[in-house]
Amino acid sequence: MSQFIRLIDRFTQLTGQTVRWLSLFMVLATCSVVALRYLFDLPSIALQESVMYLHAAVFMLGAAYTWQQGGHVRVDVFYRNWPEHRRRWVERAGILLLVVPTCLFLIWASWDYVGNAWAIRERSQEASGLPFVYALKTLLILLPITLLLQALAEILRTLLPADNTEAHHND
Repeated sequence: MSQFIRLIDRFTQLTGQTVRWLSLFMVLATCSVVALRYLFDLPSIALQESVMYLHAAVFMLGAAYTWQQGGHVRVDVFYRNWPEHRRRWVERAGILLLVVPTCLFLIWASWDYVGNAWAIRERSQEASGLPFVYALKTLLILLPITLLLQALAEILRTLLPADNTEAHHND
């Protein structure tokens, strides 16, 4: 089980570390948009849309990595003082009652929407915009899938003996 958790964690880490670079590209693209528009009077719709695509990718593909790294906000006024076994039960309950149903709902609710975008190869409404709106909409499916994978690792981690949990979480 530990090896399976490490495999999921490694996938999540690889995804997160790759997505981090998109932030740099987003900053460079934003600077380019500003320079082209205000210095050279050459606006670029495609470049502006690429900033939006990068922004969406950073947040939607980086959510599972942020969770893995403990970067999401937690309100743990009571939780932090509870014994380890109670925290594990709360963790399991939160994953099973909140994370999994939300992710499954997101997949169900967006499946046809994304499928239709792919079916028509949806593109920007702007003539000079990007022709990949369908790829952008695919993030609506990838977000819950990556979160479900990390949820699986997190719930399995709660089943490990307490002394192994931290060591595996920080690999």
